[in-house]
Amino acid sequence: MQATFPGDDIGALTVEDRIAIQDLLARYAWSLDTGDMDALVACFTADARIVEEVFEEPDVWEGHDGIRRISQHYASAPNFPGRQHHTSQLLVVGSCIEARAKSFVFVTECHGEPPYLLRFAGYYEDKIVKQNGAWLFKERIIRLWDGPVLSRFPGRGNWVPRKRPPELVVKR
Repeated sequence: MQATFPGDDIGALTVEDRIAIQDLLARYAWSLDTGDMDALVACFTADARIVEEVFEEPDVWEGHDGIRRISQHYASAPNFPGRQHHTSQLLVVGSCIEARAKSFVFVTECHGEPPYLLRFAGYYEDKIVKQNGAWLFKERIIRLWDGPVLSRFPGRGNWVPRKRPPELVVKR
């Protein structure tokens, strides 16, 4: 994926950078799905944002305190323990200090005996920066596999917000 990006003139992404970014996405999923709030917070810059554009009103979580709150929100949601976030088809463009990434995500819900539920299908759009030698999320936007991403298909491209299920109402 060829693109011009701020910072391209100071050095391209290396293979090591790409592997570290893949590891960042894996650390995010593992820490979220195992309830490790400290490890989840450590995946983000101090001024990071997570934007969930899934339900009628997008949820925005800012800074380490916000990231901790989203982690607590999910940890206390019924049926969240047992979910697994699967990320694939990672595309990354950028320089050796900042990058943008997109990836597919789906979430399984593993309770009881198989077959398990597919709870979510969507994608992430990330801004990632390198701080003190480590790649961290500066922004993560979570979207359904719907709306503008499908706009090249006839009759598609209009996003219709989902109703938020009662168990996922955010308590602030």
